[in-house]
Formats: sequence, structure tokens, C-alpha cells
Amino acid sequence: MLTEAQLQGFRTHGFVRLEEAFPREVADAGRDLLWRETGCDPHNPATWTQPVIRLGGYADAPFREAVNTPLLHAAFDQLVGAGRWQPRQSLGTFPIRFPSPHTPDDTGWHVDASFQGEDGSYRLNVRSHGRALLMLFLFSDVGKQDAPTRILRGSHLDVPRLLAPAGEEGLSFLELAQRFQAATLQRPVDLATGSAGTVYLCHPFLVHAAQPHHGTTPRFLAQPPLLPTEPLQLQRADGDYSPVEAAIRQGLGTV
Repeated sequence: MLTEAQLQGFRTHGFVRLEEAFPREVADAGRDLLWRETGCDPHNPATWTQPVIRLGGYADAPFREAVNTPLLHAAFDQLVGAGRWQPRQSLGTFPIRFPSPHTPDDTGWHVDASFQGEDGSYRLNVRSHGRALLMLFLFSDVGKQDAPTRILRGSHLDVPRLLAPAGEEGLSFLELAQRFQAATLQRPVDLATGSAGTVYLCHPFLVHAAQPHHGTTPRFLAQPPLLPTEPLQLQRADGDYSPVEAAIRQGLGTV
């Protein structure tokens, strides 16, 4: 169970960091599988020729086990609401980052899109259609030099005001990124570091970015969404708002 301090940190900062959210041996098994999929030799850096390799769609046992621990399920209930999220059986995309002299082309500040618009663009709206949480699962030890995801602390409170005028159609993630204001981009930066088995549960509107790898050991991380069972509600007659919903309301100035 998350403590009240952790819940308050989620509301204020936009994320909560859970150490040992899943066992290290599960992370090790998953990492071994992913190494085979990369086609690289873990013992020969000469084979690490790209700054990032993206793998996705894996539902093997280590990934099912990682996302279905009692600690995580309890946290989902607390942050999203019991019965308001869909259990996962996979972990989506793995952007595996390698030490490299080449700068990857995906290091801009953004909020992850959550649904596809009629024009084919990937979009998000003020009710975060299609996403209840952004999650970061560390399958390797990640230090400050190991390309940890950068997080703009508290930025989830800035995004609702940018999305609200766009209604249900929302904005593409590129359109939203172009609207970020200086106050958002100047917020304090936190780094998603930790030991293998650490999970960051993030508000779906948290602004974040990748960065180049300056260390020596490749970084293995999954970044799946937690899917909702129903649209987020910003007007509940009973006032039973989840922390995710309450933060959006705060960002809109309705609290």
C-alpha cells in the first residue's frame, strides 16, 4: 500500500517511485530474454552499434509477473481507483539504450499520446482517453549516467490547461509539445534511476524525455500504459476522485 506521503508526492510531483516493486530475479530473466532479441552480445560492446533499439509486444512470464505483483495492484487501486484499470499481461515497448557516441533522435520533452485520431495522428485529451498511468519498469540497474528518463517535476499540473480548449479531440503529442510554456520547461528535473525491479508510476500528463547514454552498461526499461476500464471523470457527483483525476482538476483550477 502507498503511504499518505507517497500519495501526496504523486499529487504534487506527478509520480511515485516504488523500490522492489517486482523481484530482481524476474528483472534478470526478462533482461536475458531481451538481450537475445536485440541480436547484440552482452559481453561485446562492439556489437552495440545503435544508441537505442526498440522491442515490443512481449508477454513472456517475466513480464507478466513484473506487472502483476500485489504491491503494484494495490498502488493501481489507490492511484486510479479499484475497478477502474485493466490488468496487463505484457509490458509493451522496451526502448533499450546503449552507450554510444551518436545522439538518439527521441530526446525531446513530451507527454505520451494515448489514442489515435481520425487523421491517424497520436493524440491525448484532457480526460486522458486511453491511459490511466504512465509506468516505467526498470529491468536493469539505472544510474545517473545510464540514460535515465528525465522527468519535469510537477509538470502534470500544467498540461490540463493546455489540453482543455481542444475538447475530446485533444491535441497530437507534437502539438502539445509545441505549447509547453517556459514555466513548465524550467521545472526541476528528476531522474528515473534505481535498481532493477524499481517501478515509477507516473501521472499520464507528466512531461518527460529520454537522454543519451553516458555510462557503460545498457539500460533496459519498459514504459507501458495502465489502461482504464472507463474514461477518467472530472465531474463526479459523489466526489470520489482518484488521485489521477484530482490532479487534472487541480491543474484546471477546479479544486
